[in-house]
Amino acid sequence: MNRALKLALCLSVGVGIYLCPGPKGITSVSWQIFSIFTATIFGIILKAMPVGSLCIFALTVAVLGKSLTIQEALSGFGNPVIWLIVLAFFIARSFVKTGLGNRIAYAFIYLTGKKSLTLSYGLAAGDLLLAPAIPSNTARAGGIFFPIVKSLAEVFDSTPEKGTQKKLGSFLLQSSFHCNHVTSAMFITSMAANPLAVHIAGLQGVSISWLKWAAVAMVPGVCTLLLVPAILFRLSPPELTSTPDAKQMAKDELARMGSLKYDEKCLLGVFLFLLVGWIFPEALGGASATTVALGGLSILLLTNVLNWEDIKSEKSAWDTLVWFSVLITLATFLDKTGFIKIMGAIVSDASSGLSPLMSGGLLISAYFFIHYFFASSTAHVSALYGTFLTLGISAGLPPLAFALLLGFTSNLYSGLTHYSVGHAPIFFGAQYVDIGTWWRNGLIICGLNLIIWSAWIIFGSYLSLF
Repeated sequence: MNRALKLALCLSVGVGIYLCPGPKGITSVSWQIFSIFTATIFGIILKAMPVGSLCIFALTVAVLGKSLTIQEALSGFGNPVIWLIVLAFFIARSFVKTGLGNRIAYAFIYLTGKKSLTLSYGLAAGDLLLAPAIPSNTARAGGIFFPIVKSLAEVFDSTPEKGTQKKLGSFLLQSSFHCNHVTSAMFITSMAANPLAVHIAGLQGVSISWLKWAAVAMVPGVCTLLLVPAILFRLSPPELTSTPDAKQMAKDELARMGSLKYDEKCLLGVFLFLLVGWIFPEALGGASATTVALGGLSILLLTNVLNWEDIKSEKSAWDTLVWFSVLITLATFLDKTGFIKIMGAIVSDASSGLSPLMSGGLLISAYFFIHYFFASSTAHVSALYGTFLTLGISAGLPPLAFALLLGFTSNLYSGLTHYSVGHAPIFFGAQYVDIGTWWRNGLIICGLNLIIWSAWIIFGSYLSLF
């Protein structure tokens, strides 16, 4: 499908919704914003244009159509949640630039590299340590861990070219891929769409702090990180179970890197500063998560770990700033104009015969399996998180618990397919795993993760743990 046809379909969706009569009680402005928002999300799914370009066009239509004033249209660009994720992108760049990210990964490989299974746990532990400060799971998985895992496989002569991918590479790539989605679910700052989910939840009166998200996620996160490699060890067992050379490879790489350099020491200090500030904000006078991140970036600039050229060249951060701002603006004014409240009331009346637990199970299952139709977790969250949260709250589910579970699920479904998240094509494209195995194991692992995390939320809600 060419670009012109995709754009025509998106415009048709927007115009079609706009011309249809909205539900009783919804204002014309609210319905106009909904038509623009829906057409934008449809365009993101179809990849009709680069996301930033599409969102700028949507904002222009909203202003020219007088659905929003120019001040309202640009209000999202000052949202602290957006700047938190933008600042985190800049900080993540320092892990790549200084080599500290690779050093941490190799250190865990050195500590756990004697056997295939323990090696996979070492990679997972490295990912977990980096997750709070690197908001792009694609950058973490595809930029740091994929090259290391591929190098490890090649050290043991496990390559698809030689037909020896099952010797070690197939297992390690799958384990690293799926563990990344668990670590992404454990912190607000470990996946780009998590802050967006937090912001949308806030629009519906559900406040989620960095510490609250991490505290609730810790138990199911650690449990699934322990289970995922062990289950994959059974589903796709490596032919090579002992890997003493991995330890030597990691030792050689660490020796080549030498002792911690000035830049790495500064970054390590900033990393600790960020964790303390996010976990114990009262230690910094109650500073917000965004303020803490701004302080961390300032230190990196003052110590010259990063320079202004680094900041200017971080295209992902500036791209995120544009399209996150637009989507949050549209979502915010859908709420302000009463659209979400009225739709929630309609759904509440329609589902009055179901118990909250049954409603929750159906909603989470639907939200999870719909991801087969998405190629981006962020697009999924943008399109459906707010709607499903409204449905859950209207059905009588505990708002905080359900908002958190939806947020966690927005990471846990990322391993379903070979296109479900940005780094999936990178891992699948290495040709270590055939498509049938990828989809089968993806469904088993993601489904198990969802069951464990859901059970924890139900258990915690029952005991009023959060």
